[in-house]
Amino acid sequence: MSHQLAARFRWRVTTELVVALFIVILVAGLLTGTLGLPVAYLPTASLTGTAFVLIVGICWFRAPDAQRPPDHHTLGAANRVTLIRGTLVCIAAAFVPFSHYAAQHAWVIAWISLIALIMDGIDGATARRTQSSSAFGARFDMELDAALMLVLCALLVTQGKVGAWALAIGLMRYLFVVAGWLLPRLKAPLPASRLRKTVCVWQLVTLMVCLLPWISGALASAFLGIALALLVYSFGRDSLWLLTRRHSKEIAQ
Repeated sequence: MSHQLAARFRWRVTTELVVALFIVILVAGLLTGTLGLPVAYLPTASLTGTAFVLIVGICWFRAPDAQRPPDHHTLGAANRVTLIRGTLVCIAAAFVPFSHYAAQHAWVIAWISLIALIMDGIDGATARRTQSSSAFGARFDMELDAALMLVLCALLVTQGKVGAWALAIGLMRYLFVVAGWLLPRLKAPLPASRLRKTVCVWQLVTLMVCLLPWISGALASAFLGIALALLVYSFGRDSLWLLTRRHSKEIAQ
């Protein structure tokens, strides 16, 4: 591939990332005006969005062509859906430093999170319909789910609705990654599991429900306690399989 052609392809992906950042800034600006958010919310969201698109861009350009969609010169239809979902996560994350406003507009954050969760199914359907599934897309989708969990946990903790222990739900994925550095077997790929997907959705739905104003702190703690127990079971199950049944073809459903 010529340098000129490669530069044009890089420009196409960069344009998609810049558009995503523009969406974050635009939506943050609209929310600031309509909800009466503090002026600092807009730059906070802008910085969050900038960090997000930079991370995605760096990971994309460093990924081998084999891990990208067939048309690896752009993010592809499915990854664009995931990218837009990421802008919603950035909007929610920008509320974390403003706990008073996050509590005051909990319904708004819950709706934003719900849309992001619905889009989680749309990007998978888009990948299948357009035959643009890829290892990069699967990882992008998974890491975004983990990021949304961590953001929702942080929102609940900063509002004082639950204790800091609830952050364990959002940090579980990252603790698993660290464990993989210490135990290389945990880095091996896992087969698809309905249980794992169900537990992931359960975590997100529980976190969104606990954000709602009519859910008391005691009730939120109870719900999240159950969610954490399920998450520990899911990660423990996967870890045990990787450590003891590495050559199995599938996890029992």
